[in-house]
Amino acid sequence: MQVLKNTYAEVLKLAEKYKPDMSRFLRDLIAIPSESCDEQKVVLRIKEEMEKVGFDKVEIDPMGNILGYIGQGKHLIAMDAHIDTVGVGNPENWQYDPYMGYEDDEIIIGRGASDQTGGMVSMVYAGKIIKDLGLEDDYTLVVVGSVQEEDCDGLCWQYIINEDKLRPEFVVITEPTDGKIYRGQRGRMEIKVTTKGVSCHGSAPERGDNAIYKMADILKELRALHENLQDHPFLGKGSLTVSEIFHTSPSRCAVADSCWISIDRRLTAGEDGELALNQIRNLPAVKVAGALVEMYTYERPAYTGLLYPTEAYFPTWLIEDGHPVCYTLEDAYKGLFETDPVVDKWTFSTNGVSIMGRYGIPCIGFGPGHEDQAHAPNERTWKKELVMAAAMYAVIPSVYVSKYAAQMPEDTKNLVE
Repeated sequence: MQVLKNTYAEVLKLAEKYKPDMSRFLRDLIAIPSESCDEQKVVLRIKEEMEKVGFDKVEIDPMGNILGYIGQGKHLIAMDAHIDTVGVGNPENWQYDPYMGYEDDEIIIGRGASDQTGGMVSMVYAGKIIKDLGLEDDYTLVVVGSVQEEDCDGLCWQYIINEDKLRPEFVVITEPTDGKIYRGQRGRMEIKVTTKGVSCHGSAPERGDNAIYKMADILKELRALHENLQDHPFLGKGSLTVSEIFHTSPSRCAVADSCWISIDRRLTAGEDGELALNQIRNLPAVKVAGALVEMYTYERPAYTGLLYPTEAYFPTWLIEDGHPVCYTLEDAYKGLFETDPVVDKWTFSTNGVSIMGRYGIPCIGFGPGHEDQAHAPNERTWKKELVMAAAMYAVIPSVYVSKYAAQMPEDTKNLVE
C-alpha cells in the first residue's frame, strides 16, 4: 500500500511539473482552427507531440483519427478525445480572439479549451508520465484523437470498431466532467418534419395551400410534447427542441409550397428512436397536415475524403454504479487526491453513444474543463484540471490491471434498456 501511495505522489509531482508543457501544447492546438472535417493540421500537431513524449506507435487511420499506443500488454484500454471543435459563432461575443486565446496562471481561453482539446493534452502527457515512471503493465493503452464528433458524435468510433477492428475492454471518455466521474448520458437523434403545400400568388393566398401554416400547428404541439416526455432519476428528462426551420416558395410574393423543421431530441432511459419518431407522427397536427416525419442521415466526408454514412441516431447509455470501470476510476481518484469523487452523468452527448450505446463497450468519463464552457464564447479550461486529468489517466490502466480486470463482466448491461 505504501508503494502504491508513493507512486501516486510521484505521478502528481510529474503532472504538476508538466503543467507548463501542457499549457503550451493546449495553446498550440487552440491556435489551429479544427472544425469538423477540417482536422488534418491539428492531427499532425498531436502526432508531433505524441512522438516527442515517447509513444511507442502513432497511427492515423483512413478516416483521419489519430491513435497513439503505449505498451504491448494483453488488456486493451482506450482513452478518447474528439479533436474537432464547433465554430466561433458571433465574434463580438468573444473578449479574446478565439484562436489566439488568453492565458494566465489559472486558466486558458480559446475555442476547444474545454470541449475538448484539454482532454487530448492531458492524455498525451499521461503517456509521458507512464513512460517516465515505468508504469507499463500488462496493458496496451491506445490514446485516440477522434474526428467529426461535433458533426456526428460516435461516427468516428463506428469506424474505429468496425473498420480499424479496435475493440478495447473499456474506454475513458475525456470530455469535460467538472472534476467528477461520469457513467452515462442521455442519447439523442436528429429528426426532420416536412409539410407540403401548393404555391400561388401572394395576392390571393386562398388559391394555394400554405405549408408554413400547416407547420405552425405542429410547432405548438411539439412544444407541449416536450413538457410531457419521460423522466429518469439519474439521467434526467427527455427533451425536444426545434432547432431549424426552412421553406420553399417561388418568391416572396407567393404562398410557401413546402416547409421543414429540424428537431434535436434528447432521449432518456426507456426512450429510443422508434418511440421518438412515433410520438411525433401521432400528434394530431402532424396527421391533419399529412406531414412526413423521418430521421436525418449524416453523409459528409472526413478531411481524408472518406465517406462513412450513418443514421443521425445516438443511443442512450448508462453503466451500473458498481461496475469495475467505475471502481477503477474511483480508486484512482481517491488514491491521487485523498477524497471521494462525485459520480454523475453528462448533460450533453459524447462518443459513448457508439462505444457503449451501439457496441456495448463500457465507457467511463473523466475530463478537464466544464460542460457549461462547451460551445460558449470565451470558452476556457483550468490548468489545475489539466494536471488532475493527466495524473488520473496515468494511473487508471495500472489500477485496472492490478485490481479490476479479472472482475470485468463478459457483457456490460446498458441500464437504459
